[in-house]
Amino acid sequence: MSATSSTTAEQEFDLIVLGAGPIGETLALAVAKQGLKPAIVEHDLVGGDCAYYACKPSKALLRPIEVAATTQHLRGVENSHVGADDLLTRRDEQVSNYDDSGQKKSLESAGVTVVRGHGQLNGERTVEVHGNDGTTQTLRTTRAVVVTTGTTANIPPVFEGIPVWNSQDATSVQDVPARLVIIGAGAVACEAATWMNALGSNVTMLVREGSLMSGTEPFVSDILTDQFSDAGIDVRFFTEATQVQRPDGMDPGLGKVKGGTVSIRTSEGETLEAEELLLATGRRPALESINLDSIGLSADDVLQQRIPDWLHALGDAGGKHQLTHMGKYQAKQFAAAFLDQQVHELAIETPTPQVVFTDPQVASVGLTEEAANDAGYDVVTGEVDFADVVGAGLLRDDVVGKGKVVVDKATGCLLGATLMGPETGEMLHAATIAITGQVSVSTLQHAVPVFPTASEVWVGLLDQVIQ
Repeated sequence: MSATSSTTAEQEFDLIVLGAGPIGETLALAVAKQGLKPAIVEHDLVGGDCAYYACKPSKALLRPIEVAATTQHLRGVENSHVGADDLLTRRDEQVSNYDDSGQKKSLESAGVTVVRGHGQLNGERTVEVHGNDGTTQTLRTTRAVVVTTGTTANIPPVFEGIPVWNSQDATSVQDVPARLVIIGAGAVACEAATWMNALGSNVTMLVREGSLMSGTEPFVSDILTDQFSDAGIDVRFFTEATQVQRPDGMDPGLGKVKGGTVSIRTSEGETLEAEELLLATGRRPALESINLDSIGLSADDVLQQRIPDWLHALGDAGGKHQLTHMGKYQAKQFAAAFLDQQVHELAIETPTPQVVFTDPQVASVGLTEEAANDAGYDVVTGEVDFADVVGAGLLRDDVVGKGKVVVDKATGCLLGATLMGPETGEMLHAATIAITGQVSVSTLQHAVPVFPTASEVWVGLLDQVIQ
């Protein structure tokens, strides 16, 4: 054993959680509340990516931008502008200046033991924790180990070894690059394009396929592409990076421009140059570093649920929900079963709501028309332009957006809804409730929305699908 490392005595717990993100926190707190003894192991910030590098900071950046944009589309209000320094300060405040001491203290005061370090499996019901100070602890559980280690970024081969930004760099931006190239077209790419453009960066998006936000209703890409074009964001479809060079690149820290101009050769034969390049090419479950080999398993075994009854993987790490709210829901369901409490099961799969905070917002839940058809449903759909909704027109003078619902003809129940327009993120829960409760559209027509609000979009949507 080296002079800088030591091994402490073993500790025993009722439950060990690997990963102190919102899913791990939710689970550990639920167990501690019932008087049991949980431990949670975290090598980074307690609170996880959502609290510091994803959900909270991105929305802290996007909300002021959205408000400023609204003033430019609302007569009677003096145009506002985005103050970059104040915006980044607000972001820092919302993430507690990247200080997790408050969250750690909150967990500990609730009876959760927080263990700092990198946790690895080391045999049945055993976790070995390697601390940053060189110490090693062995934790054992009498019941279960739950993996909630989240995800790690996908790095396509062409970018390997090149210092570039990932999503954490984008949300923790400190140096605003004059030119930014974004690789990707999903929620992370579209939201980052929105705030980086507002901060003054000249943004180019390289999109491998022919649409933004694939998997959503087709009108989402059409509207968002037009909005991005109007904002000065250059979206290039059917374009990939074939070669990337950065001779003087270095990695000085999160949110900092990595140093050295990035040169990107595209599949169109063009060479682009930028101060920074953001990879938003998806994420995969972070399972490689927890030593699954010690119990004879692989990452694929975990994702396929070929695991012993004492080992569980929730949220992103289980490959099911790469959304915080769904992971927390899953943690609550697991906690109830773990504590031998009654677990209410739905007759349908729990619908997954999502909001992408672009301008306009894209709020969706359940199945798109294409997904419903692929699943074998016979459907009827309804679409309404938000420009035709009086209440929406009072939110902005020139409303852009569309609503769509997908209804099962056989049951008359809602299968999915997409609401793209001003502040639709706050309207989505009505659709989530309707799908979850399997409420028929003939019943929903009696839920009368208030005039004049944007929620009146439901009147037009339901009028088209009532059978």
